[in-house]
Amino acid sequence: MQNNGLENKSLNTKSVVKNSKVVAALAVAAAIFWTVFYTIDEGHVGIVKRFGEATSQVNPGLHFKVPFADSVEELEIRTRKNAETLKASTFEQMPVQAEVSVNWTVIRPEAFELYKNYGGLDQFENRILDPRLRSAAKDALARFKAEEIVQNRGKVIQQIEETLLSTMAEFPVKLDSVQIENLILPAKYLQSIETKQTEKNLAAAEKHRLERQKLEAQREVNTAEAKRDAEKARADGSAYAITTEARAEAEAIKLKGLAEAEAIHKKAEAIKTSKVLVEYVKAQQWDGKLPTTVMGSGQDILWNMKEK
Repeated sequence: MQNNGLENKSLNTKSVVKNSKVVAALAVAAAIFWTVFYTIDEGHVGIVKRFGEATSQVNPGLHFKVPFADSVEELEIRTRKNAETLKASTFEQMPVQAEVSVNWTVIRPEAFELYKNYGGLDQFENRILDPRLRSAAKDALARFKAEEIVQNRGKVIQQIEETLLSTMAEFPVKLDSVQIENLILPAKYLQSIETKQTEKNLAAAEKHRLERQKLEAQREVNTAEAKRDAEKARADGSAYAITTEARAEAEAIKLKGLAEAEAIHKKAEAIKTSKVLVEYVKAQQWDGKLPTTVMGSGQDILWNMKEK
């Protein structure tokens, strides 16, 4: 019985040892599996390094690598923002403090070159981007007077962008936009700028008032001229009507006179051509006395026909 117990105990020990080896083997296999496969998240690319040397670039997704030989480092290719707080001087040597920022993106196909040359984004920002951003901002601020910087910040930003684009043209990044997020000038100078701006606003308001008065005066002149033109048009219309009416009346009188003259002429012609009418008129005009003398044809004297 004792021998059986010892044998059972030995078998159990061997079984436990065997199971432990299986578990260990599975753990090793799982470890190897996780070192063989890896994933890259969206917005990043993977830089594959073999024994520390960058060899290739992979896109987001599931990938395979050589265990214990390859390592992978993710590089962000989404838009990043770098901000710099700097002290500078304006055109008239006025001290100014500004916070300037830039949005930028690594160009995907060239991410491997950026990593190989600079060792990652932090190194690129510290060694390349940030110094050039500070230099471009200081150069731009020195080109403008303090008043121009306050009143037209857009021109300063445009100048920073132009300079930064020029100095960053050779690098594998895309610059999106520059902002001046904070601008600090001496309080006394800000007060003087505010006073000048107030005076300009008052002058502009006065100019606007005078322009408005001028427009109103011109409007009155235009109204008066329009009224005058309307009255003149009415007077011209009345005169034309009177002239037309007078011409019509004159034409009517003329036609009437011509008609009456024509009637008289016709009447006279009728009288001339009617012998009976002539004799009738003579008879009406005879006083009943015969003529006392008669002159015949070829006679040289008048014969006295009175009775003696």
